[in-house]
Amino acid sequence: MLDIEAMFYQVQVQPSDCNYLRFLWWPGSNLEKEPEEYRMLVHLFGGVLSPSCANYALKKTTDHNREDFDAAAVETVKRNFYVDDCLRSVATNTQAVCLAGQLRELLSEGGFSPTKWISNSREVINSVPESERAPSVKDLDLNKNLALTEKALGVQWNVQADTFSFKITSQEKPTTRTGILSIVSSIYDPLGFVSPYILPAKSSLQDLCLKGLGWDDEIPELSKHKWQAWLRELPKLEQYKIPRCFKPPDFSDVHQRELHHFSDMSSKGYGAVSYLQQIDVNSKVHCSLIMAKSRLAPLKAMTILRMELSAAVLATRLDHMIRQELDLPVESSTFWTDSTCVLRYIGNKDKRFQIFVANCVSAILGQSTAT
Repeated sequence: MLDIEAMFYQVQVQPSDCNYLRFLWWPGSNLEKEPEEYRMLVHLFGGVLSPSCANYALKKTTDHNREDFDAAAVETVKRNFYVDDCLRSVATNTQAVCLAGQLRELLSEGGFSPTKWISNSREVINSVPESERAPSVKDLDLNKNLALTEKALGVQWNVQADTFSFKITSQEKPTTRTGILSIVSSIYDPLGFVSPYILPAKSSLQDLCLKGLGWDDEIPELSKHKWQAWLRELPKLEQYKIPRCFKPPDFSDVHQRELHHFSDMSSKGYGAVSYLQQIDVNSKVHCSLIMAKSRLAPLKAMTILRMELSAAVLATRLDHMIRQELDLPVESSTFWTDSTCVLRYIGNKDKRFQIFVANCVSAILGQSTAT
Protein backbone atom coordinates (compact mmCIF):
# COMPACT_ATOMS: atom_id res chain seq x y z
CA MET A 1 0.00 0.00 0.00
CA LEU A 2 1.31 3.49 -0.83
CA ASP A 3 0.22 7.09 -1.05
CA ILE A 4 1.33 9.91 -3.38
CA GLU A 5 2.33 12.97 -1.41
CA ALA A 6 0.72 16.27 -2.48
CA MET A 7 -0.57 14.62 -5.64
CA PHE A 8 -2.78 17.50 -6.76
CA TYR A 9 0.03 20.05 -6.51
CA GLN A 10 2.09 18.05 -9.00
CA VAL A 11 -0.48 18.66 -11.76
CA GLN A 12 -0.45 22.06 -13.43
CA VAL A 13 -3.53 23.93 -14.60
CA GLN A 14 -3.81 25.07 -18.20
CA PRO A 15 -3.02 28.84 -18.33
CA SER A 16 -6.37 29.47 -20.00
CA ASP A 17 -8.14 27.84 -17.02
CA CYS A 18 -6.25 29.60 -14.23
CA ASN A 19 -8.83 32.39 -14.10
CA TYR A 20 -11.30 29.87 -12.69
CA LEU A 21 -9.01 29.44 -9.68
CA ARG A 22 -8.65 33.10 -8.70
CA PHE A 23 -8.61 34.04 -5.04
CA LEU A 24 -8.09 37.14 -2.91
CA TRP A 25 -5.32 37.49 -0.36
CA TRP A 26 -5.08 40.15 2.34
CA PRO A 27 -1.38 40.81 3.12
CA GLY A 28 -0.56 40.11 6.75
CA SER A 29 -4.19 39.01 7.28
CA ASN A 30 -5.07 42.69 7.56
CA LEU A 31 -8.59 43.09 6.20
CA GLU A 32 -8.24 46.88 6.15
CA LYS A 33 -5.71 46.70 3.32
CA GLU A 34 -6.59 46.26 -0.31
CA PRO A 35 -6.69 42.55 -1.21
CA GLU A 36 -4.21 41.14 -3.68
CA GLU A 37 -5.43 38.93 -6.50
CA TYR A 38 -3.79 35.57 -7.21
CA ARG A 39 -4.39 32.56 -9.45
CA MET A 40 -3.62 28.93 -8.72
CA LEU A 41 -1.20 27.41 -11.22
CA VAL A 42 -1.69 23.85 -9.90
CA HIS A 43 -4.75 21.88 -8.85
CA LEU A 44 -5.78 22.46 -5.26
CA PHE A 45 -7.21 20.26 -2.54
CA GLY A 46 -10.98 20.65 -2.40
CA GLY A 47 -11.34 21.32 -6.10
CA VAL A 48 -14.09 19.28 -7.72
CA LEU A 49 -11.97 18.51 -10.79
CA SER A 50 -8.69 17.89 -8.95
CA PRO A 51 -9.04 14.11 -8.42
CA SER A 52 -9.99 13.36 -12.04
CA CYS A 53 -7.29 15.65 -13.46
CA ALA A 54 -4.64 14.17 -11.18
CA ASN A 55 -5.61 10.62 -12.14
CA TYR A 56 -5.57 11.57 -15.81
CA ALA A 57 -2.03 12.93 -15.37
CA LEU A 58 -1.03 9.76 -13.53
CA LYS A 59 -2.23 7.53 -16.35
CA LYS A 60 -0.69 9.81 -19.00
CA THR A 61 2.65 9.43 -17.23
CA THR A 62 2.24 5.68 -17.53
CA ASP A 63 1.30 5.84 -21.21
CA HIS A 64 4.31 7.99 -22.06
CA ASN A 65 6.76 5.67 -20.27
CA ARG A 66 5.21 2.22 -20.67
CA GLU A 67 8.02 1.03 -22.97
CA ASP A 68 10.65 1.58 -20.26
CA PHE A 69 8.97 -0.32 -17.43
CA ASP A 70 7.57 -3.75 -16.66
CA ALA A 71 3.99 -4.54 -17.58
CA ALA A 72 3.23 -5.23 -13.90
CA ALA A 73 4.11 -1.65 -12.92
CA VAL A 74 2.09 -0.20 -15.80
CA GLU A 75 -0.98 -2.29 -14.95
CA THR A 76 -0.68 -1.40 -11.27
CA VAL A 77 -0.96 2.31 -12.06
CA LYS A 78 -3.83 1.63 -14.47
CA ARG A 79 -5.91 -0.63 -12.22
CA ASN A 80 -4.87 -0.30 -8.59
CA PHE A 81 -5.00 3.40 -7.81
CA TYR A 82 -7.89 5.10 -6.08
CA VAL A 83 -7.09 8.84 -6.33
CA ASP A 84 -3.73 8.99 -4.48
CA ASP A 85 -3.84 5.55 -2.80
CA CYS A 86 -2.53 2.35 -4.34
CA LEU A 87 -3.21 -1.16 -3.08
CA ARG A 88 -1.50 -4.08 -4.77
CA SER A 89 -0.83 -7.68 -3.83
CA VAL A 90 1.76 -10.00 -5.40
CA ALA A 91 2.79 -13.59 -4.74
CA THR A 92 6.41 -13.23 -3.55
CA ASN A 93 8.73 -10.79 -1.78
CA THR A 94 10.95 -10.64 -4.87
CA GLN A 95 8.04 -9.53 -7.05
CA ALA A 96 6.99 -6.95 -4.46
CA VAL A 97 10.48 -5.45 -4.12
CA CYS A 98 10.83 -5.24 -7.91
CA LEU A 99 7.36 -3.70 -8.30
CA ALA A 100 8.01 -1.12 -5.58
CA GLY A 101 11.21 0.00 -7.28
CA GLN A 102 9.55 0.18 -10.68
CA LEU A 103 6.61 2.19 -9.34
CA ARG A 104 8.89 4.73 -7.66
CA GLU A 105 10.83 5.25 -10.89
CA LEU A 106 7.76 5.30 -13.13
CA LEU A 107 5.82 7.80 -11.02
CA SER A 108 8.84 10.06 -10.61
CA GLU A 109 8.80 10.55 -14.40
CA GLY A 110 5.63 12.58 -13.92
CA GLY A 111 6.87 14.43 -10.83
CA PHE A 112 4.89 12.22 -8.44
CA SER A 113 6.50 11.14 -5.15
CA PRO A 114 5.11 7.86 -3.77
CA THR A 115 5.26 7.81 0.03
CA LYS A 116 3.67 6.10 3.05
CA TRP A 117 4.74 2.64 1.88
CA ILE A 118 3.49 -0.22 4.05
CA SER A 119 3.67 -3.98 3.60
CA ASN A 120 3.27 -7.13 5.65
CA SER A 121 6.79 -8.12 4.52
CA ARG A 122 9.87 -6.75 6.29
CA GLU A 123 11.92 -7.37 3.15
CA VAL A 124 9.66 -5.12 1.11
CA ILE A 125 9.64 -2.34 3.71
CA ASN A 126 13.44 -2.51 3.99
CA SER A 127 13.72 -1.99 0.22
CA VAL A 128 11.99 1.40 0.52
CA PRO A 129 13.91 4.45 1.84
CA GLU A 130 12.91 5.21 5.42
CA SER A 131 11.76 8.72 4.47
CA GLU A 132 9.18 7.22 2.09
CA ARG A 133 7.69 4.70 4.52
CA ALA A 134 4.42 5.11 6.36
CA PRO A 135 4.81 7.07 9.64
CA SER A 136 3.91 3.96 11.64
CA VAL A 137 6.98 2.05 10.39
CA LYS A 138 9.56 4.83 10.13
CA ASP A 139 10.82 4.38 13.70
CA LEU A 140 9.78 0.75 14.04
CA ASP A 141 12.29 -2.02 14.72
CA LEU A 142 11.62 -4.23 11.70
CA ASN A 143 13.35 -7.18 13.40
CA LYS A 144 10.39 -7.42 15.74
CA ASN A 145 6.79 -8.28 15.00
CA LEU A 146 4.89 -5.81 12.82
CA ALA A 147 2.10 -5.27 15.34
CA LEU A 148 0.46 -2.60 13.22
CA THR A 149 -3.02 -1.72 12.11
CA GLU A 150 -3.31 0.54 9.08
CA LYS A 151 -6.26 1.91 7.17
CA ALA A 152 -6.55 0.67 3.61
CA LEU A 153 -9.12 2.89 1.88
CA GLY A 154 -10.96 3.21 5.18
CA VAL A 155 -10.81 -0.50 6.06
CA GLN A 156 -8.74 -1.60 9.07
CA TRP A 157 -5.82 -3.81 7.99
CA ASN A 158 -3.84 -5.73 10.61
CA VAL A 159 -0.41 -5.84 8.98
CA GLN A 160 1.05 -8.68 11.04
CA ALA A 161 -1.96 -11.01 10.89
CA ASP A 162 -2.80 -9.84 7.34
CA THR A 163 -6.48 -9.59 8.15
CA PHE A 164 -9.23 -7.01 7.78
CA SER A 165 -11.06 -5.95 10.91
CA PHE A 166 -13.29 -3.25 12.35
CA LYS A 167 -12.53 -0.56 14.90
CA ILE A 168 -15.54 0.40 16.98
CA THR A 169 -15.49 3.72 18.82
CA SER A 170 -18.02 4.08 21.62
CA GLN A 171 -20.35 6.98 20.92
CA GLU A 172 -22.91 8.60 23.17
CA LYS A 173 -25.76 9.51 20.87
CA PRO A 174 -29.39 10.34 21.66
CA THR A 175 -31.91 7.58 21.04
CA THR A 176 -33.46 9.35 18.08
CA ARG A 177 -33.45 8.61 14.36
CA THR A 178 -30.57 11.06 13.98
CA GLY A 179 -28.51 9.35 16.70
CA ILE A 180 -29.18 5.86 15.37
CA LEU A 181 -28.32 6.86 11.80
CA SER A 182 -25.07 8.45 13.01
CA ILE A 183 -23.90 5.26 14.72
CA VAL A 184 -24.96 2.93 11.91
CA SER A 185 -23.28 5.12 9.28
CA SER A 186 -20.03 5.18 11.28
CA ILE A 187 -19.45 1.47 10.57
CA TYR A 188 -17.56 1.53 7.28
CA ASP A 189 -18.10 -1.77 5.51
CA PRO A 190 -17.67 -1.36 1.72
CA LEU A 191 -17.31 -5.11 1.09
CA GLY A 192 -20.34 -6.09 3.14
CA PHE A 193 -18.47 -8.33 5.59
CA VAL A 194 -20.90 -7.50 8.42
CA SER A 195 -24.04 -6.97 6.33
CA PRO A 196 -26.10 -9.47 8.40
CA TYR A 197 -25.39 -7.41 11.51
CA ILE A 198 -25.99 -3.98 9.98
CA LEU A 199 -29.25 -4.86 8.20
CA PRO A 200 -31.39 -5.16 11.40
CA ALA A 201 -30.29 -1.68 12.50
CA LYS A 202 -31.21 -0.25 9.10
CA SER A 203 -34.51 -2.06 9.29
CA SER A 204 -35.21 -0.46 12.68
CA LEU A 205 -34.57 2.95 11.14
CA GLN A 206 -37.01 2.13 8.37
CA ASP A 207 -39.67 1.09 10.91
CA LEU A 208 -39.24 4.36 12.80
CA CYS A 209 -39.69 6.24 9.53
CA LEU A 210 -42.91 4.34 8.83
CA LYS A 211 -44.20 5.32 12.28
CA GLY A 212 -43.85 8.97 11.29
CA LEU A 213 -41.25 9.89 13.93
CA GLY A 214 -39.23 13.05 13.36
CA TRP A 215 -35.45 12.97 13.17
CA ASP A 216 -35.04 14.29 16.72
CA ASP A 217 -38.06 12.61 18.36
CA GLU A 218 -37.40 10.12 21.14
CA ILE A 219 -38.12 6.60 19.90
CA PRO A 220 -40.75 4.33 21.54
CA GLU A 221 -39.73 2.19 24.51
CA LEU A 222 -39.92 -1.14 22.65
CA SER A 223 -37.77 0.19 19.81
CA LYS A 224 -35.34 1.59 22.38
CA HIS A 225 -34.88 -1.86 23.98
CA LYS A 226 -34.12 -3.40 20.58
CA TRP A 227 -31.66 -0.62 19.76
CA GLN A 228 -29.85 -0.93 23.09
CA ALA A 229 -29.57 -4.70 22.63
CA TRP A 230 -28.00 -4.10 19.21
CA LEU A 231 -25.59 -1.56 20.70
CA ARG A 232 -24.44 -4.01 23.38
CA GLU A 233 -23.37 -6.43 20.65
CA LEU A 234 -21.62 -3.77 18.58
CA PRO A 235 -18.17 -3.92 20.31
CA LYS A 236 -17.94 -7.63 19.44
CA LEU A 237 -17.35 -6.66 15.80
CA GLU A 238 -13.73 -5.91 16.75
CA GLN A 239 -13.24 -9.65 17.30
CA TYR A 240 -14.28 -10.41 13.71
CA LYS A 241 -11.29 -10.93 11.40
CA ILE A 242 -11.35 -11.59 7.65
CA PRO A 243 -8.20 -12.93 5.94
CA ARG A 244 -7.01 -10.49 3.28
CA CYS A 245 -5.38 -13.15 1.10
CA PHE A 246 -7.64 -15.53 -0.82
CA LYS A 247 -4.94 -18.20 -0.86
CA PRO A 248 -3.77 -19.61 2.52
CA PRO A 249 -0.02 -20.02 3.15
CA ASP A 250 -0.12 -23.84 3.12
CA PHE A 251 -1.93 -24.02 -0.23
CA SER A 252 -0.21 -25.50 -3.28
CA ASP A 253 -0.49 -24.24 -6.85
CA VAL A 254 -4.13 -23.58 -7.77
CA HIS A 255 -5.45 -25.37 -10.81
CA GLN A 256 -9.13 -24.40 -10.56
CA ARG A 257 -11.06 -21.37 -9.32
CA GLU A 258 -14.83 -21.04 -9.08
CA LEU A 259 -17.16 -18.29 -7.91
CA HIS A 260 -20.20 -19.29 -5.84
CA HIS A 261 -22.97 -16.78 -5.18
CA PHE A 262 -25.77 -17.31 -2.65
CA SER A 263 -28.92 -15.18 -2.59
CA ASP A 264 -31.85 -15.12 -0.18
CA MET A 265 -34.49 -12.83 1.29
CA SER A 266 -36.63 -12.20 4.34
CA SER A 267 -39.53 -9.90 5.10
CA LYS A 268 -37.04 -7.19 6.13
CA GLY A 269 -34.69 -7.33 3.17
CA TYR A 270 -32.67 -9.41 0.75
CA GLY A 271 -29.01 -10.01 0.00
CA ALA A 272 -26.31 -11.97 -1.75
CA VAL A 273 -22.86 -13.19 -0.78
CA SER A 274 -19.97 -14.33 -2.99
CA TYR A 275 -17.23 -16.86 -2.28
CA LEU A 276 -14.12 -17.86 -4.22
CA GLN A 277 -13.51 -21.62 -4.18
CA GLN A 278 -9.97 -22.71 -5.06
CA ILE A 279 -8.71 -26.23 -5.64
CA ASP A 280 -4.98 -26.92 -5.64
CA VAL A 281 -2.99 -29.62 -7.42
CA ASN A 282 -3.41 -31.90 -4.37
CA SER A 283 -7.21 -31.60 -4.58
CA LYS A 284 -7.27 -29.46 -1.44
CA VAL A 285 -10.24 -27.06 -1.38
CA HIS A 286 -10.33 -23.60 0.16
CA CYS A 287 -13.20 -21.09 0.16
CA SER A 288 -12.77 -17.35 0.74
CA LEU A 289 -15.40 -14.71 1.38
CA ILE A 290 -15.08 -12.02 -1.30
CA MET A 291 -17.95 -9.65 -0.60
CA ALA A 292 -21.64 -9.37 0.18
CA LYS A 293 -24.46 -6.92 -0.38
CA SER A 294 -27.76 -6.46 1.40
CA ARG A 295 -30.77 -4.31 0.63
CA LEU A 296 -33.73 -3.30 2.75
CA ALA A 297 -37.17 -4.27 1.55
CA PRO A 298 -38.75 -1.20 -0.09
CA LEU A 299 -41.33 0.80 1.84
CA LYS A 300 -43.95 -0.25 -0.69
CA ALA A 301 -44.67 -3.89 0.11
CA MET A 302 -43.30 -6.45 -2.35
CA THR A 303 -44.30 -10.07 -2.82
CA ILE A 304 -41.97 -12.83 -1.70
CA LEU A 305 -41.37 -13.78 -5.33
CA ARG A 306 -40.25 -10.28 -6.27
CA MET A 307 -37.92 -10.17 -3.29
CA GLU A 308 -36.42 -13.52 -4.29
CA LEU A 309 -35.94 -12.29 -7.85
CA SER A 310 -34.31 -9.07 -6.58
CA ALA A 311 -31.89 -11.13 -4.49
CA ALA A 312 -31.00 -13.26 -7.52
CA VAL A 313 -30.39 -10.14 -9.62
CA LEU A 314 -28.12 -8.78 -6.89
CA ALA A 315 -26.10 -12.02 -7.01
CA THR A 316 -25.58 -11.68 -10.78
CA ARG A 317 -24.44 -8.07 -10.35
CA LEU A 318 -21.90 -9.18 -7.76
CA ASP A 319 -20.60 -11.77 -10.21
CA HIS A 320 -20.22 -9.17 -12.95
CA MET A 321 -18.36 -6.73 -10.71
CA ILE A 322 -16.08 -9.37 -9.16
CA ARG A 323 -15.07 -10.77 -12.55
CA GLN A 324 -14.16 -7.26 -13.68
CA GLU A 325 -12.05 -6.49 -10.61
CA LEU A 326 -10.53 -9.86 -9.73
CA ASP A 327 -7.08 -10.33 -11.26
CA LEU A 328 -7.38 -14.10 -11.16
CA PRO A 329 -8.64 -16.54 -13.80
CA VAL A 330 -12.05 -17.93 -12.84
CA GLU A 331 -13.35 -21.05 -14.59
CA SER A 332 -17.03 -20.80 -13.68
CA SER A 333 -19.70 -19.04 -11.62
CA THR A 334 -22.47 -20.90 -9.83
CA PHE A 335 -25.56 -19.18 -8.43
CA TRP A 336 -27.45 -20.73 -5.53
CA THR A 337 -31.02 -20.02 -4.45
CA ASP A 338 -33.61 -21.98 -2.47
CA SER A 339 -36.50 -20.42 -4.40
CA THR A 340 -38.16 -22.90 -6.74
CA CYS A 341 -40.22 -20.07 -8.21
CA VAL A 342 -37.10 -18.18 -9.31
CA LEU A 343 -35.71 -21.32 -10.93
CA ARG A 344 -39.00 -21.91 -12.76
CA TYR A 345 -39.15 -18.31 -13.98
CA ILE A 346 -35.63 -18.25 -15.41
CA GLY A 347 -36.19 -21.68 -17.00
CA ASN A 348 -39.46 -20.69 -18.65
CA LYS A 349 -39.15 -20.09 -22.40
CA ASP A 350 -42.82 -19.66 -23.37
CA LYS A 351 -44.78 -17.46 -20.97
CA ARG A 352 -44.73 -13.65 -21.13
CA PHE A 353 -44.10 -11.99 -17.76
CA GLN A 354 -45.07 -8.71 -16.16
CA ILE A 355 -42.51 -5.92 -16.65
CA PHE A 356 -40.81 -6.25 -13.25
CA VAL A 357 -40.46 -10.02 -13.48
CA ALA A 358 -39.38 -9.84 -17.12
CA ASN A 359 -36.65 -7.31 -16.32
CA CYS A 360 -35.36 -9.41 -13.43
CA VAL A 361 -35.30 -12.60 -15.51
CA SER A 362 -33.53 -10.77 -18.33
CA ALA A 363 -30.88 -9.44 -15.93
CA ILE A 364 -30.32 -12.89 -14.43
CA LEU A 365 -30.04 -14.65 -17.82
CA GLY A 366 -27.76 -11.88 -19.08
CA GLN A 367 -25.12 -13.00 -16.56
CA SER A 368 -25.94 -16.71 -16.22
CA THR A 369 -27.56 -19.70 -17.87
CA ALA A 370 -30.39 -21.80 -16.49
CA THR A 371 -29.57 -25.45 -15.76
